[in-house]
Amino acid sequence: MDSSSFSKAIVTLAILVMLSMGSSNAQLSIDFYSKSCPHLLATVKPVVQSAINKEARMGASILRLFFHDCFVNGCDGSLLLDDTSSFTGEKNAAPNQNSARGFEVIDNIKSAVEKACPGVVSCADILAIAARDSTVILGGPEWDVKLGRRDARTASQAAANNSIPRPTSNLNQLISRFNALGLSTRDMVALSGSHTIGQARCTNFRARIYNETTIDSSLAQTRRSNCPRTSGSGDNNLAPLDLQTPTRFENNYYKNLINRRGLLHSDQQLFNGGSTDSIVRTYSSNENTFRSDFVAGMIKMGDIRPLTGSRGEIRNNCRRIN
Repeated sequence: MDSSSFSKAIVTLAILVMLSMGSSNAQLSIDFYSKSCPHLLATVKPVVQSAINKEARMGASILRLFFHDCFVNGCDGSLLLDDTSSFTGEKNAAPNQNSARGFEVIDNIKSAVEKACPGVVSCADILAIAARDSTVILGGPEWDVKLGRRDARTASQAAANNSIPRPTSNLNQLISRFNALGLSTRDMVALSGSHTIGQARCTNFRARIYNETTIDSSLAQTRRSNCPRTSGSGDNNLAPLDLQTPTRFENNYYKNLINRRGLLHSDQQLFNGGSTDSIVRTYSSNENTFRSDFVAGMIKMGDIRPLTGSRGEIRNNCRRIN
């Protein structure tokens, strides 16, 4: 092979490698099911709406499932898999055990979708749509969900233990974890705004309300009434992450941080004299900026390492591989 032909071959190979690296995300599109399941979105939303009507907290729980799925080896539905005698999933990893919830809602959506379009739509995509619908129903922003993910045949409890940010994380740890997934510091602060809805367990904020000085004293006092100092006592007692409007998606979360009323240590780290203080101030005073940045962050998070093409499968049951 002469040098000219060799150079052309190298260039061709480089292009093919670049295409293969970028193809996973390129195959996601908002109209992926437009022909194979044209009524998909209209099938999903009523099930989500019904679940939230029964329990408003469920919207936050479903949104959290999507976060915890995407942060562990990508948005592939691995979190939804049950443990079996021969398979260990992610549901009993430390960040999920006695905490991740809403799986039965995903089951109900899957059943409805299977009736409309059998064997077509992945559980990973159902979770992505349900997270968006939950946000919208609770007053949050709307966005078009990119679709075309396939479902993982594996899961990793170890990865779940190591990949999902802990409520004890400091600012540098939060930034590092999000950056490792291709999410910027601004994305991290915007996506943390999902804590404007939902509840936290006493075990995750006990140290903050008894030991930290960067917390509003009245909030600490209020939370102590339902979260005993002694570990093992009342660990699963719940408190709203946003005291004022725990079932309404808006920017109160950031206003709370400025007033030292973040419930989790990791929340208050976003406004504690560090590099993200200015972003928190922006979101606290400009809800539209927060909403648009939250949407951008959700779309980027949904792009994390999806299984596409022939990789993975379309599960018949979200709790087990086919």
